[in-house]
Amino acid sequence: MSKRKDKAELELMDELELTEKNKVFCREYILDWNATRSYLVAYPDVKDSNVAAASASRLLTNVKINTYIKEIQDDLEKMAGISRLRVIMEHMKLAFSSIAHLHNTWIKRKDFEELTEDQKACIAEIDTKIRTEYEYDSDAKEKTPVNVEYVRVKLYDKQKALDSISKMLGYDAPSKLDIKVTPELPDIRLE
Repeated sequence: MSKRKDKAELELMDELELTEKNKVFCREYILDWNATRSYLVAYPDVKDSNVAAASASRLLTNVKINTYIKEIQDDLEKMAGISRLRVIMEHMKLAFSSIAHLHNTWIKRKDFEELTEDQKACIAEIDTKIRTEYEYDSDAKEKTPVNVEYVRVKLYDKQKALDSISKMLGYDAPSKLDIKVTPELPDIRLE
């Protein structure tokens, strides 16, 4: 970060003139976007949640508060290494994954260790169940128990990932419709 940008940020914070409680509210708010909880943490003297909710709502209409929240968010994105591109790339893993990538043949699945990190990231859950089934042994003329392992692999929702990608790229932006309505007045005759 350049010295010029650091100085600009310091000047911005000085211009905002937020109290320490305002800053605590903002830092708490970005944790879970719960304004009432954030207000109660920043202002511990307030005990009534209805009062906290109303006051928090009023704070969130303050331009200085919103500017400070935006600054914190931008810093968090940088520190965490999160960008829109990275989020889109994660959604792409999910959107373009296939259960076929997890199998060697139609029935035989790959060992978990054989999967790539991207393939593993697409797995939402794995359920296993061992069931005892009986096979008939024609030589011994009896049924012998055999343990059969059933594995169910569930991938994350492809459609949700595609919807998120579309939204982030603006593909689902509302299209502008020009509708002109000309009211037609009924013909009224007075006799």
